[in-house]
Amino acid sequence: MLLFAFYCLTLGREIFFIMKHRLIFFYLLTSTALVAQNPVGLHCEHLANPLGVDAEAPRLSWRLDDARYGAVQKAYRVVVGTDSLAVAQGRGGVWDSQKQVFDRMLVACGGENLQPFSKYYWRVSTWDNEDVEHSSAVASFETGVRGNHWQGAWISDGHGIDFKPAPYFRKAFPVEKEIKSARAYIAVAGLYELYLNGEKVGDHRLDPMYTRFDRRTLYVTYDVTAHLRQGRNAVGVLLGNGWYNHQSMGVWDFDRAPWRNRPAFCLDLRITYADGSVATIASERDWKTATGALVFNSIYTAEHYDARLEAQGWNTAEFDDSKWRGVRYRAAPSDNIVSQQLHPIRHVEEIAAQSVKKINDTTCLFDLGRNIAGVTKIRVKGDAGTTLRVKHTERLDAHGRADMSNIDVYHRPKDDTDPFQTDIYTLAGTGTEEFMPKFNYKGFRYVEVTTDKPVQLTKESLTGYFMHSDVPPVGELDTSNPLINKLWRATNASYLSNLYGIPTDCPQREKNGWTGDGHLGIETGLFNFEAITVYEKWLADHRDEQQPNGVLPDIIPTGGWGYGTDNGVDWTSTIAIIPWNIYLFYGDSKLLSDCYENIKRYVDYITRNSPDGLTSWARGDWVPVKSRSSLELTSSIYYYTDALILTKAAQLFGRQQDYAQYAALAEKIKTAVNDKYLNREAGIYANGTQTELSVPLLWGVVPEDCKAKVARNLAQAVEKDGFHIDVGVLGAKAVLNALSENGYADIACKLAAQDTYPGWGWWIANGATTLLENWDLKATRDISDNHMMFGEIGGWFFKALGGIKPDEFHPGFKNIKLAPHFAAGLTHATVSYRSPYGEIRSQWARKKTAVAYTVAIPANATADFTPPAGYTLKSAKASSGEKIALQGANAVYHLPAGKYLFELKIKN
Repeated sequence: MLLFAFYCLTLGREIFFIMKHRLIFFYLLTSTALVAQNPVGLHCEHLANPLGVDAEAPRLSWRLDDARYGAVQKAYRVVVGTDSLAVAQGRGGVWDSQKQVFDRMLVACGGENLQPFSKYYWRVSTWDNEDVEHSSAVASFETGVRGNHWQGAWISDGHGIDFKPAPYFRKAFPVEKEIKSARAYIAVAGLYELYLNGEKVGDHRLDPMYTRFDRRTLYVTYDVTAHLRQGRNAVGVLLGNGWYNHQSMGVWDFDRAPWRNRPAFCLDLRITYADGSVATIASERDWKTATGALVFNSIYTAEHYDARLEAQGWNTAEFDDSKWRGVRYRAAPSDNIVSQQLHPIRHVEEIAAQSVKKINDTTCLFDLGRNIAGVTKIRVKGDAGTTLRVKHTERLDAHGRADMSNIDVYHRPKDDTDPFQTDIYTLAGTGTEEFMPKFNYKGFRYVEVTTDKPVQLTKESLTGYFMHSDVPPVGELDTSNPLINKLWRATNASYLSNLYGIPTDCPQREKNGWTGDGHLGIETGLFNFEAITVYEKWLADHRDEQQPNGVLPDIIPTGGWGYGTDNGVDWTSTIAIIPWNIYLFYGDSKLLSDCYENIKRYVDYITRNSPDGLTSWARGDWVPVKSRSSLELTSSIYYYTDALILTKAAQLFGRQQDYAQYAALAEKIKTAVNDKYLNREAGIYANGTQTELSVPLLWGVVPEDCKAKVARNLAQAVEKDGFHIDVGVLGAKAVLNALSENGYADIACKLAAQDTYPGWGWWIANGATTLLENWDLKATRDISDNHMMFGEIGGWFFKALGGIKPDEFHPGFKNIKLAPHFAAGLTHATVSYRSPYGEIRSQWARKKTAVAYTVAIPANATADFTPPAGYTLKSAKASSGEKIALQGANAVYHLPAGKYLFELKIKN
């Protein structure tokens, strides 16, 4: 095989790639072991072995590791119990689903009510094609406080909202018996770090996640067994302001948020002893508090730290806290204290500085080489009282200095004590010192360090940390075009830079949960990352923020800003679009069900104000290149989309009266749009801009007999613009999909990879490592260098080049709509996506007029493969050796699980 591959390589790259596919398939054909079915990837509430589960009937899910051709799950059985050995032997005690002749791999835990503070074990058994049983390893989940079982009180230090130093809290306590297990449950209004015996507990950052604090407060659960010891122990808590007590001033009015108060917390440290007894160390008035080295912290701007004020060992049992003072009770911030069940924010990647430039004796400029969201750690040695100002920026000015002008435009400081994205550190003078912010993050590439006395700094003195919600990656892309590969990575970098328990717009200037940015990038997020837990949390924030009349604000959560006149359907349709996409991608209807009444209220509000079926309640095609598109056209189409999603949800949930009502409404809106804006003879909507043509195509408004004309006009408009985009955010969501799904995939790919202005590729060609906010590199406003609102392209790669799409009638990729486009300009592409059923792989390579296409379909799933137009299928076979019967033109091949090789030729 190696000699054969070498021979192919000598014939040229294209021949190598097509032969490479044959070699890969030959390898799969000859080496795929016919292994038994193995249930794997067991998750509870879409997390692995989670702690603190509050759900009454937690969702349990799994995948199948079964490479056999046609592998299916004919039946399943789930057992749940409190004895891991019994569960491993197939005995539950809490719930036994019994053998269910069903192929589902997502079920709700049944049986008796789950108890708080309890660990449950579970196992799933499945039966394969031959009715042979196979069992998984044992997994677990652990319930949390579950309701009114808190023993701790809400406490704070008694200072007001404008007091800047952060509060430190501590309590010493004895442990006199052998410990079996220990859990810490901590609910916080603000941010926190938890310590036991001098060590930080866990690796999370910026916990708890940001919510509408006066309506929902999150608590976090930790296994702290290893942190405790027999004898004297100490627990410490350091609180940060976060979004709860926003002391920095900006246009978003968070300083006037209705929930604003000094940070507070409630803690239960629950210790279970070996003899079965339980003791709880709770937050109470016997705790002590003081201030310390963290003299100012702002989630929005930066942190100020005076190391001279450090109280060494403050969180240890040996510390003398006689000079610390007592705490005060505080009312709980809300009556709704619920568990935080999502992938936490972490330091996911450490990034060394690529270079350092000495500006003068007191100033150095560091370059990380790429744009990120996160923090920096600086290591420095100097005299006590020496002050460092660590400024983080995305750009340099004309003189090569850190330039803040593109990101500080909405900061409204009252004085010069709170500089934007600039940490201030005062040295203790005790040797080499390290500083890294605890309760802040920034968006940056460059870091300018200025000191009031000369200190020695080298390239190794500063390290960057890429922080974000630590969602597991599930997608991969590789093509023959390096620019597309870089663009995919840049899109993912922007997505992650803007994922902090909520999807945000940018990690520097705003950090807001802009609704439009969130739904415009939803498919990119779901194809590339296992992000369902973040979206479920964010849609709960939507439900918290929705007004009784159905209206939602532009940014969620909000302190009150965003209930203006433009917070309409093209932005706040998140309430419908995101739950629907979660259903499509995961086959899980819970979020859609949770939001059903909210979607109704939202659609009903628009309907009351739009009796003719048309609306202009919207922001429109934000930041277009040059053309302005009809506001009423695009916003009415989003209104239609919401009504259509509501119609489908009503049908799914058996709400027949709602189904009839909203189906009629959707048809009314669609008719109104086409009657007013569609020139049927010409195939033109409104004035025929790229956005006005692509948005109706994407969202299914165009009548069937007009689609070809509208799509042709769109292709001609793109060609007229020199194969460049002329769209804003709504058009950027639509244009590539509208082209590739209507016969113009080659033009779409050319548009995506365009490396001259304007376009996504233009950014990459000019050195961007994240997506920008403006097509124009010389623009003077809307110029963040790390924005997600143009990020749909990251999802389009999977849908177009890989041809991977969910089937709404068999969601969660139970059945895969497989329709790849072998786009001109590419010689090969490999796209993979780990769906709830397992990895879907779509891979093709071109050799002149032939294409070798290999595809992998996971166990218990199927696919409908539609060969691309313009190609004739010459041969098809499965890795099992079974040949696939060729059908006529326009055929759709229904494929069971397995691996396949197709050979296609361009039609003459």
